[in-house]
Parts: sequence; C-alpha cells; structure tokens
Amino acid sequence: MTSAAASPSPVASALPVVPVVAAALIDASGAVLIAERPVGKPLAGRWEFPGGKIAAGESDLEALARELREELGVELARDAAPPRHVLTLRHDYPDRCIELRCYEVQGFDGTVRPLDGQRLKWVAPAALDAEDILEADRPFIEALQRETSPRRAAVAG
Repeated sequence: MTSAAASPSPVASALPVVPVVAAALIDASGAVLIAERPVGKPLAGRWEFPGGKIAAGESDLEALARELREELGVELARDAAPPRHVLTLRHDYPDRCIELRCYEVQGFDGTVRPLDGQRLKWVAPAALDAEDILEADRPFIEALQRETSPRRAAVAG
C-alpha cells in the first residue's frame, strides 16, 4: 500500500476525517474515466475520479462497488482481476479532511452512464495533467501515470 500526504502538516488535522474511495476506471484502450462535479455540490465544475464516502460498516470494495453502481450504472466484474489499491492519502479542505483510498478498476460490467447529473469523459493517463482535476486527486494521477507508462512500453515493445 502506498500512502501520500497531499496536505502535509506538522500537526494532525483537527478537522473531521471522512473516508472516501475513488476509482480510476480503465477501458480497453487504456483511457481513464473522470467525472465533472455537478452543480449544487462543493467544487462544482471541477473534475474528479468517480467514487464517494465510505458508509459506516462498509469495506473499501463494498463502497467502491456501491458508488460505481449509483454514479455510473456499472458493476465490478466478477470474472476480472479485483480493483487494485494504488494509494491512500489525506487532503485537507476548509471544512473537513478526506482520507482518499484510490483504486484502479479494469474490470467492470455494463455501460458507463452519468446517473448523478455529471459529465463524464475518457482521458489518456498522460493527458490527465491538462484537466481541471481536484487537488486531492493529483497524487492519484501521478501514481497512475508512473504505473501505466512501463506497462504501455512493454506492450508496445
């Protein structure tokens, strides 16, 4: 497990910590799905990886499956590799601290649909830097880019 601190601080945050899962859904071409935060939600108009809060008593994978079902109408594929944990980080916002648990998901069943009023788009990992993605998700982008570059080179070579 990799851990990163997105907002380093010499003292522990006094803000409430909210556990959250995020998924980098990867399609057959290697593109990654990002979602625009809809109007009415904090940070509306910015892009993020799909996911959300982990409910009390839920495991990371249960929360990930629920969020993907509720937001995108897809299910984790039973016949594929399970979601792979990429990193866990903490990020402070003015009103809360999120503990973001990031997963790569290559196996999912169904057609991705915007069920939460959000816009969606598939982006090549190398192009994610150009998107207006939330600061909390930036270390996830860096990890995905590091990990997908060697795989793509191996496939191409």
